[in-house]
Amino acid sequence: MPNRLFSTFRRLFHENPLGLPKSNSPPEFLPRWQRGLPEKRRIKDVRKVVAVSSAKGGVGKSTVAVNLALAFSRQGHRAGILDTDIFGPSIPTLLNLSGEPRLSPNNQLLPLTNYGVKAMSMGFLVPESSPIVWRGLMVMKALQQLLHEVDWGGLDVLVLDLPPGTGDTQLTITQQVVLDGAIIVSTPQDIALKDAIKGIAMFRKVDVPILGLLQNMSHFTCPSCFTTTPIFGSPAHLLAACAEHKISLLGSIPLHASICEDADRGRPTVVSEPASERGGAFMGVAAAVGAKIGL
Repeated sequence: MPNRLFSTFRRLFHENPLGLPKSNSPPEFLPRWQRGLPEKRRIKDVRKVVAVSSAKGGVGKSTVAVNLALAFSRQGHRAGILDTDIFGPSIPTLLNLSGEPRLSPNNQLLPLTNYGVKAMSMGFLVPESSPIVWRGLMVMKALQQLLHEVDWGGLDVLVLDLPPGTGDTQLTITQQVVLDGAIIVSTPQDIALKDAIKGIAMFRKVDVPILGLLQNMSHFTCPSCFTTTPIFGSPAHLLAACAEHKISLLGSIPLHASICEDADRGRPTVVSEPASERGGAFMGVAAAVGAKIGL
């Protein structure tokens, strides 16, 4: 079996957890107290960067993120998606991608591509069954490498799929990357909305523009009688939260079995059912976001 570029079971260094070869002179390792905060900069060869966050797991954030990237691509933009969830990457499954990325001549990771969207994920670098058992310093350095050591080859927009929560990963990204805006994903139920509001507060605290809130699983339409039911509750509280925090509602994605089924088989809604109501909803959100960030 050929050696993999990366392995979770061999000894790795905190400064290079992905094990990327270095062609230049080795970096100067300064004590942590001398380094200070990392410099915020743009991702090379990427015009616009949009973060998709939920602060709450299980609300369909990754499905939204990948459909948003696909919608940007269908609208004629050079789009990519970066999976920033080190421990539970979803993008390989959602885009039906596998295999280890190749290296560019300057030893940067080359993203994999499907459906016209470039993608990078920790899931490409480790076997699917291998857990990432790392402490925080290794995770943050790996994230830094994913942010700044990928050769995107020129993108109009890069979607960052953030893990749930408001912790180290979110702080690292907001400190190291110039974000053109953040999208908050929530279901209508109060328990999800409370965490979404925490996400709004976090992005405002670190001066990241909030593009708006996206309501996922907003309603279910019975395929037999066509009755519409708000399974997760009335959207009244969500709309009130948007008004209170002065953010716009970007759109509402209905609850539909095919969204989950399409995601699980690696053919997201924008690819498999672009003309459907739900496909149109994703396209509408992408158009609204594109207008806000100047695509």
